[in-house]
Amino acid sequence: MHSTYIGIGTNIEPRFERMHDAIIALKEFGEIEKKSSIYETAPFGFTDQSNFLNAVVLLRTELELTQLHNSLKQLEKELGRVDRQRWHEREIDFDILFFDNVIITTEKLIVPHQELQNRAFVLIPLAEIASDLFHPVFKKNIAELLGELQYDNKSIHLIEE
Repeated sequence: MHSTYIGIGTNIEPRFERMHDAIIALKEFGEIEKKSSIYETAPFGFTDQSNFLNAVVLLRTELELTQLHNSLKQLEKELGRVDRQRWHEREIDFDILFFDNVIITTEKLIVPHQELQNRAFVLIPLAEIASDLFHPVFKKNIAELLGELQYDNKSIHLIEE
């Protein structure tokens, strides 16, 4: 059984329905052991769009990393995701943040997620459910990475526990 932390985001209405549908759909791939609260966050990258809802889940799965990645991409399509430019609005987005203690870089997949240490919208919900989780590249836990991150705390707030 593998442990994987998955970031979930959406900013296209109905946002709450999309978020809840995505979390329920992830059960197809294993057992959701933990789920963070849902946070509303300002958009990142391309800022002329609606705020996002973000959360993180800990999923226990039998799927191997590549299988999980492919399955998540397929699930995004099933949940209505349309391909757009990077950082633009999304019906739903899944990101594999961690997969066991695997460190991998391929053309299609980088684990741990290469930008999570720079993103409050990932670190805050991740710290809520796994503050002691050790980042194998940076050799720090999530609480430490969050403590080092400079961000505008007005850009993210708790919406639903």
